[in-house]
Amino acid sequence: MVRAAVETRRTEMVEQAIEQRRRDVEGRVVVVTGGARGIGRTIAEGLLKAGAKVVAADKTWDGADQFRAQLESSGRGMAVQMDVTNDAQLDAAYAAVTERFGPTDVLVNNAALVSETLFHPIGHVKTLDTKDADWEVMFKVNVFGVVKAIRRFVQPMLQKGRGSIINVVSSGVLPTSQGGGYFGLRPWTVEMPYQATKAAVMALTFYLGEEVRGQGVAVNAVMPGHTRASWFDATARAYREQGMVYFLRPVVAEHVLPITLFLAAQDGRGVAGRLYYIPDWNYDHGYGDYAAWQDHSLPPDMEEMYGKVEAAMPKFERSGVPHVPFDAMLALYVSAMTKMASDQGGGSGTQSS
Repeated sequence: MVRAAVETRRTEMVEQAIEQRRRDVEGRVVVVTGGARGIGRTIAEGLLKAGAKVVAADKTWDGADQFRAQLESSGRGMAVQMDVTNDAQLDAAYAAVTERFGPTDVLVNNAALVSETLFHPIGHVKTLDTKDADWEVMFKVNVFGVVKAIRRFVQPMLQKGRGSIINVVSSGVLPTSQGGGYFGLRPWTVEMPYQATKAAVMALTFYLGEEVRGQGVAVNAVMPGHTRASWFDATARAYREQGMVYFLRPVVAEHVLPITLFLAAQDGRGVAGRLYYIPDWNYDHGYGDYAAWQDHSLPPDMEEMYGKVEAAMPKFERSGVPHVPFDAMLALYVSAMTKMASDQGGGSGTQSS
């Protein structure tokens, strides 16, 4: 009953966002990197439903043949193979997009190498245990790949005097303060060098955003919530095999759609040079709190795992925020895991991410 109600409300919010922005994005040419699966696919599908001409670009389309066919059969979609670190593939993709649809209006830099893929499947290695090669490959994809894509696809935007670039980063880059020096918002998640790359893209967003705003191009960045992305299930199951739980119930990728549609409609005269935490933006704009987007369609083994954590977790909510602050979230999680371990007579089995 609860699941059905949540899913119905979520569908309504997505449809509302699509209809609200249809007039703004209809006919616009949008390129989504990392678009074959996960968050990228969700973004591509949402923009396609809103009437945009959508190019989903990805390093590989293995296992995504159905979505490729869906794009091509739509008449407004296109699937291209594009490794963001490969200049020749970037040039070929840019030429193909221009030939098929004309000048690009929107670029969504979603492609990234995440910790859970680099350090598969657990995804968490302490900073001093990482190797130089780990940093090099992550910066090559997550930073230089973003710059390479922007260099190409921003050109028609500058020529037309209108366009939008949306960079996907992470809330792990954020500092916070309580009146004194700044400290990390959630440094306990053990995510180097991934968060270092996302911090670089955050800075790029601010500086490039100021440089091209006067030429009509908006550059903004978004930070998704704890999302059930394409790699999530494998990591969650790996934790379970080790007697741990991969943090809290994830949100569905669709939670990124309302703000992505909003930012796709921007240009240099609108919202530019901004960084948004998506759950906050959704909450502020009537698209639900964090719980409204949590995934209740998990496979049975994962549903059992997260259901147990939720049953053991102290109930605490407050107004004014989409979810409790990160440190409070961690405390609730640790409390739940400790209770579960006590009930089972075992170890703590905790893992924050």
